[in-house]
Amino acid sequence: MTPAKVVLGVTGASGAAIAVRIAERLAAIESVELHLVLSPAAHRTLAHEVGADALPSLLRLAARAYDHADIGATIASGSFSTAGMIVAPCSMRTLAAISAGMADNLVVRAADVHLKERRRLVLMARETPLHLGHLRNMCAVTEMGAIIMPPVPAFYHRPDTVAAIVDHLAARAIDLLALPIAPLARAWQGEEQKSP
Repeated sequence: MTPAKVVLGVTGASGAAIAVRIAERLAAIESVELHLVLSPAAHRTLAHEVGADALPSLLRLAARAYDHADIGATIASGSFSTAGMIVAPCSMRTLAAISAGMADNLVVRAADVHLKERRRLVLMARETPLHLGHLRNMCAVTEMGAIIMPPVPAFYHRPDTVAAIVDHLAARAIDLLALPIAPLARAWQGEEQKSP
């Protein structure tokens, strides 16, 4: 069986650990082939937030990594079939470029291809608070078919570490691709009602 190709774009917004965990989770799925592209700012954020070994570790997880400037790469074409793309974290600059169709780098071009081919595109938009321009860009890409998933943690599963929060966010993002695998994120099981 041919593995499902998933593209992971990483930009320079805060939240680099989420990208690393998404890559780890995807690389652990035998039926998935991970394709990776990082913006120049992502290199800096990875080193600052995760550590000097983050980039080499991330690159080892990918079946293929691409240069951010290579807009002629395979993932820049609709003829390169994928199961979807996650941009994690997604900077407001990247969100704005995707919203406007300004495919001047490979992260944005690959995202644009996913939109035009009607494939799953999950944008983990990372900024707070949000101004009207951010919100309008989010509305625009949602109208185009993207899924906006700000990395807002869920606490119903009572995470006891930052790593647990990051893992749940990564699992939720992967689940949004609707891959033919069992859900990765722990689902809400409801709350027992106490008798009066």
